[in-house]
Amino acid sequence: MSVPKLLNLALIVLFPIAWFAPLMRAGFLPLFGLSEISIISGLQSLWQSDVYLALLVTFFALFAPYVKTLGLALVQFGLLSDKVQPALGILSKLAMADIFLIAVYITISKGIGVGRIETAWGLYLFTGCIMVQLLLGLLIKPKS
Repeated sequence: MSVPKLLNLALIVLFPIAWFAPLMRAGFLPLFGLSEISIISGLQSLWQSDVYLALLVTFFALFAPYVKTLGLALVQFGLLSDKVQPALGILSKLAMADIFLIAVYITISKGIGVGRIETAWGLYLFTGCIMVQLLLGLLIKPKS
């Protein structure tokens, strides 16, 4: 089995871990303890306050990257036509939008100075998964 196939199969396992891993630790003022925030805990809060935004984030953070990973695996194993690769590329770009939004959120929160935010290992895991997926999408060329 080739390295790209193994990496893509690893992403099928690593994405769900990244969804539950702490992206950041946030707290109100330096005196209070920090709460860990993951993609899933953030989505749980969003579903209670803003359903439309929760739908968008669910699509960008969960659906787009995972469907892209599954689609690439199916293409790699010859179970899906190479003609779907442009659609998989679009899903990859949408998944990167989520990383950008998280980075903007952290930057804005640190600039306010009222609370405290620290990045956690889950942010790096999730970013790494998206970047590996993007690289795999570039490496897999359609058969002519």
